[in-house]
Amino acid sequence: MDKDKVLDTLNGILELELAGVVRNTHYSLMVFGRNRIPIVAWFRDEATESLGHAAQAGEYITSLGGHPSLKIGDLLETHKHDIDAMLEEAVEHEKRGITLYRELLRLVETKDIRLEEYARSMVRTEEEHLDEIEKMLRKPGG
Repeated sequence: MDKDKVLDTLNGILELELAGVVRNTHYSLMVFGRNRIPIVAWFRDEATESLGHAAQAGEYITSLGGHPSLKIGDLLETHKHDIDAMLEEAVEHEKRGITLYRELLRLVETKDIRLEEYARSMVRTEEEHLDEIEKMLRKPGG
């Protein structure tokens, strides 16, 4: 197992998840209209979950003797704050996460069962998030 590549990938995951905390918190502040309350709650729950994912990645980094990054992943401000636009950005964020977790899986598969199971679990979780967001973007009856 290439420990340096694993640590780089885990730090990329940490940075992406921290960006998810900021992004989802920002989105929750920008929701207006009659459906505001449940959508704000959903975005804030997503932010909390991203923080948990970041902490988990950080724990693996330190377990491997690495140093967790203090960086936050890319935060693109599109100034598009309608709910569909925010959800479309969330789709792209989830896809980046899936890519990183799959990369981690590739690096650790058959080499570290604990990291392999973590990566598989996170791929599943992120794919489920992606499915949910894509369902939210579908129009009723569409």
